[in-house]
Amino acid sequence: MERISVKQVNHHFGFTEILRDINFDLKQGEVVSIVGPSGGGKTTLLHLVAGLLDLEEGKIENSFKSSAFAFQEARLLPWKNVIDNIMLGLLARGDDRELAQQEAEKIALKFGLEERDFTKFPKDLSGGMKQRVSFARALVLKPALLFLDEPFSALDIGLKKELQTILIEMVDQKEISILFITHDLMEAIRLSDRVLLLAADPGRIVKSFDYDLSQADRDDSYVYAKSASLLSDPEIINTFELELK
Repeated sequence: MERISVKQVNHHFGFTEILRDINFDLKQGEVVSIVGPSGGGKTTLLHLVAGLLDLEEGKIENSFKSSAFAFQEARLLPWKNVIDNIMLGLLARGDDRELAQQEAEKIALKFGLEERDFTKFPKDLSGGMKQRVSFARALVLKPALLFLDEPFSALDIGLKKELQTILIEMVDQKEISILFITHDLMEAIRLSDRVLLLAADPGRIVKSFDYDLSQADRDDSYVYAKSASLLSDPEIINTFELELK
């Protein structure tokens, strides 16, 4: 079974300790989120696991055969149109250009883009459309593992729910595993099998919350109830410095 294993990971930027003794696993088919306050080391941890930063101390084992990354910013190439941006990864791994274009157009339509959008350049796209392209570019590769760096934070409620629904369908069909970071506890509960709480100064995992109900069966009532429970948890209150009266 494919999996990620993170053991005793520490990280520093200069003399500043960013992460301390990070340990967790992610198994094939799981969705794991990392929540915590800004500046707590969530992005650093995600980049370490994804191999975007060099590991200093500890061990990270990743046996997933393929992975993709979607960032908070779309990070599209401004000189390439929508389809060319989506095709980037396919062409980079050596796929036939004609077949790559067919796959890119197919997934673009799935993500709510229209044929008239295919030849547009990033400067002509709204923020929401750019994020659709970013997700399509990541998922057209059909990765076994998807890394998400707060990709929904700047989106309106409708688009956020639309993109989350696509991911939930893929998870329900056992097509993908996901590791993502977010500030949004409701988002974490809606998508995650397990939520890891990362406290700051330095970043360290102080608690884990597990959710057994399948993502496809989690309605708003479930998410609201679990969110209220989370917000009353002492570790959540302390970590996010909440003041509940």
